[in-house]
Amino acid sequence: MTNPTSTTTSTTTSTAETDYRAGRREWTALGVLMLPLLLVSMDVSVLYFALPAIGADLRPSGTQQLWILDIYGFVLAGLLMTTGALGDRIGRRRLLLIGATAFGGASLLAAYADSAGTLIAARALLGIGGATLMPSTMALLRTMFTDPGQRAKAIGLWSGVMTGGIALGSVMSGILVEHFWWGSVFLVNLPAMVLLLVLGPILLPESRNPSPGRFDWLSVPLSMAAVLPVVYGVKEIPSEGWRPLYVVSVTVGLLFAALFVRRQRTGASPLIPPGLLKGHGFTPALVLTLVASLAMMGSAIYTTQYLQAVLGKSPLEAALWSLLPSVFIGAAGPLTAQLVQRGVDRGYVVAGGFTAMAAGFVLLALVGTDSLWLVLAGAGVLACGMVAIMSQLTDLAMTSAPVEQAGTASSLLETGTEFGGALGMAVLGSVGTAVYRHEMPATAPAAARETLGGALATAGRLPGPTGDALLHTAREAFTSGMQGAAITGALLLVPAAAGAAVTLRRIGK
Repeated sequence: MTNPTSTTTSTTTSTAETDYRAGRREWTALGVLMLPLLLVSMDVSVLYFALPAIGADLRPSGTQQLWILDIYGFVLAGLLMTTGALGDRIGRRRLLLIGATAFGGASLLAAYADSAGTLIAARALLGIGGATLMPSTMALLRTMFTDPGQRAKAIGLWSGVMTGGIALGSVMSGILVEHFWWGSVFLVNLPAMVLLLVLGPILLPESRNPSPGRFDWLSVPLSMAAVLPVVYGVKEIPSEGWRPLYVVSVTVGLLFAALFVRRQRTGASPLIPPGLLKGHGFTPALVLTLVASLAMMGSAIYTTQYLQAVLGKSPLEAALWSLLPSVFIGAAGPLTAQLVQRGVDRGYVVAGGFTAMAAGFVLLALVGTDSLWLVLAGAGVLACGMVAIMSQLTDLAMTSAPVEQAGTASSLLETGTEFGGALGMAVLGSVGTAVYRHEMPATAPAAARETLGGALATAGRLPGPTGDALLHTAREAFTSGMQGAAITGALLLVPAAAGAAVTLRRIGK
């Protein structure tokens, strides 16, 4: 039998579905694929501790600072569907190497940016590069690991690296900024990208759709017009409220989403083939992925603030403490893969993951204003449940999709993850904000009644006892808001667990 990694020809469905057991070459190639995945996930949080230094050096306005943070995620989310379909057409390895080159060049530009505008542009280019890397890594993994058991283990590792990279990014940022200048948080990308460019052509197979049809260029702006306004609106609503701008933004995005769907259903060569969503288990996996991402991101906005603003940890201390739950994350994906291989129904395994996430929320609902270990335990249980869910849902979705559409399938899953994260911040963020404002007394200063950050800033300007009293009240109110959001999250996950047990039962066994 021919080793698929020794050829660079197009991968067809029959070739990819051959029961070929991967060897040392493929597992080494998986390690190479983990490099871009780790860096893309780290870039979500790598600026958290670098922002003060960037602010002192480049002096961005408040709006520019927001764009420095958000433009990466916006561009990434908006281009995922396009780059996934593009990789199926021009080759996933080729797109991966092009993206690695762009990501490395953008990292260099960002590291030496001499103005806020240049840094924003560099972050946008990083988003473009990231959008090419993420679907390509999963699509290549799908073609390299055709044995179901090996593919499940590989996807489990992929999910663990993806989740752990977000936590690692903030810690890496704190360490680098403490010892070097802020641009070093971007330069760390370069050695990994160079290694990928050197080893990728040697170890990674090329694969593409042998009969992709014409590329539907009109669907590209339609997909971006559908994704970007919705993501922007739902991310801003928790902190800024239901302002007309954000409501209009979400509405416009939904209208373009309807046009995009119509285009995919009627076009001769759609960007997202409608038949892909009809794959056995693909749509349930996509919906459940969105729900899991909603819960994970919705919890993260509270645990990070709790460690710093309620417990008083420094940013670096908070990041280091938040790494502790990650110790167990790497084992969650492979362990759930073994359960499925030993005969446990996949639906029950995913339902167990949702139940674990709900249990994590229950732990967060029990926290007080001095509950470090309880918060870490809740965050750890949530993260392990998330990895267990994502590893199984990703494996199910990628297995149910035709191998020639692996890039498109991967991009849809990633887009669902982005939407879920934005919805989590909107839904659970709004619940916590509402409880916080209800708990704050009417006599408190206006800024303190809005957010915990506003209360911290206000308390610092007040006389000692008065400031301490305001700070205590605000921390109590934030903790109550966190508890309310946690209860809401748990209530959302219970029907998700039941839905997974029913819809995924006996699928993919």
